[in-house]
Amino acid sequence: MSTDKHVTFYHSPNSRSAGVLVLLEELNADYETFVLNLKAGEQRQAAYLAINPMGKVPAIKHGDAVVTEQAAVYQYLAELYPEAGLAPPIGSPLRGPFLRWLAFYGASFEPAVVDRAQKHAPAPPSTCPYGDFDTMLKTVTDQLARGPYILGEQFSAADVLWANALRWTTMFQLVPQTPVLQAYIERVTSRPAAARAAAKDQQLIAAQA
Repeated sequence: MSTDKHVTFYHSPNSRSAGVLVLLEELNADYETFVLNLKAGEQRQAAYLAINPMGKVPAIKHGDAVVTEQAAVYQYLAELYPEAGLAPPIGSPLRGPFLRWLAFYGASFEPAVVDRAQKHAPAPPSTCPYGDFDTMLKTVTDQLARGPYILGEQFSAADVLWANALRWTTMFQLVPQTPVLQAYIERVTSRPAAARAAAKDQQLIAAQA
């Protein structure tokens, strides 16, 4: 890994990359933002497809390394800035749970939410990646009920991912807004880094409008 921690962040406001902007602020990272207008289709143009052939955000570039996929981006950034303490190191008893909850988001939570949003019938539980929606959501809610964070007492990059995802999905009523989830969302999104990121995104939204 390069000793230079400067990162290029490929971002569009009101998208999944909004949480990564919060994480960069939490890390006090050295970063520059390459802004994409999704409504104008800039994510499908050749310049960005050379970064991410899937045409999706977020993505980051650090030196020669290009990182896509949310779980990978969150882990990479948190480990690039270990002094922030947002990724339990190898050997920590929280390391496994940290990786588990990053992976659970992409492997179980998002597929379940997309199926529900699109009114797709899930595959049989034996072949469905998330089993069933209610079990998936109960697994997350039970973990957060132990709180205050997804790893218990330790705030981590996984909380930035989950709080932002739950904020959007409860806002659009794709996930029920239970007291446990609402308290967790407010706990994480009221942090100063989230406010700074929101202010930056508002400027970007105004510029794109």
